[in-house]
Amino acid sequence: MNVGKIPENVLKRAVLGHIDNKREEILIGAGVGEDCAVLCLKEGEVYVTSTDPITGTAKDIGKLAVLVTANDLASSGAEPVGILISALLPDGFTEPELREIMVQVNEQCTKHNIQLMGGHTEITRAVNQPILTVTGVGKIQKDKLITTGGAKPDQDIVVSKYIALEGTSIIAKEKEDELLTRYPKEMIKRAQGYDEYISVVNEGRIAAEVGVSAMHDVTEGGIFGALWEVAAGSGVGLTVDLKAIPIKQETVEICNYFNINPYELISSGSMLMVAPDGEKLVATLAESGIPASIIGRTNSSNDKIIQNGEETRYLEPPKTDELYKVI
Repeated sequence: MNVGKIPENVLKRAVLGHIDNKREEILIGAGVGEDCAVLCLKEGEVYVTSTDPITGTAKDIGKLAVLVTANDLASSGAEPVGILISALLPDGFTEPELREIMVQVNEQCTKHNIQLMGGHTEITRAVNQPILTVTGVGKIQKDKLITTGGAKPDQDIVVSKYIALEGTSIIAKEKEDELLTRYPKEMIKRAQGYDEYISVVNEGRIAAEVGVSAMHDVTEGGIFGALWEVAAGSGVGLTVDLKAIPIKQETVEICNYFNINPYELISSGSMLMVAPDGEKLVATLAESGIPASIIGRTNSSNDKIIQNGEETRYLEPPKTDELYKVI
């Protein structure tokens, strides 16, 4: 396709033709010539919004775009309602490639009951790979809103599933040929399949029902970055047991191979939660088939401590994600 705005016939075929899921809250959604989406909420509900670019990979970018944004909304306890996508595509990008992105977007929107409300799509020489910027809109009762900075001292720190699932999956896909020179094909396929566990919408919903003080989905900067952000945003200290942080063996192997730190690797698929009763939260998540672990406690100091046996280290502010050392 040529540089510039996507032609109307392509827009109808490759984009609008792949929007199936509809929500009653959205009065005006995506359409030719529509510049804005219009939403209506019920009394007592508030909007929760989030925006994120997907830049670390071009593979499965449509799927990741929806999931990462839905996760952000879920971390506030909100129900995802709709998304807007701005797609910047490189010169020479084809209609079938655009259609594949939209098939992925539509599949995830349908799965999580989200409507694609609108956006923008163009071919530009300003990028050398597809970049999707997604704005998400969710809703929640005002008095049930959860924030990243709501943690209190003397509460349990809980993380769902396993850290670095997203980063492991991306690296296993982008560097498959190189990894196959060292590891069995079955292991690489398992690692690639971790993108099936990236959604944290269910644990966000359950945690909100059980009762948590703070939630934060673990994305760029990994679990160490997320821990820092929760503690700094809440004005609390924390002590975390490194050995209690759940991690898959495939993640360990791949991170060792590329000499990167899995605890600082992008980790969509894990929700970080601070709760008055961590055991109750872990048990309730387990009833829905979601593994979770208590990894530490908050405290009233300013110290952010990671314990590894007899060794103690202090967390530092988040750095550039380890993914960019590999991709």
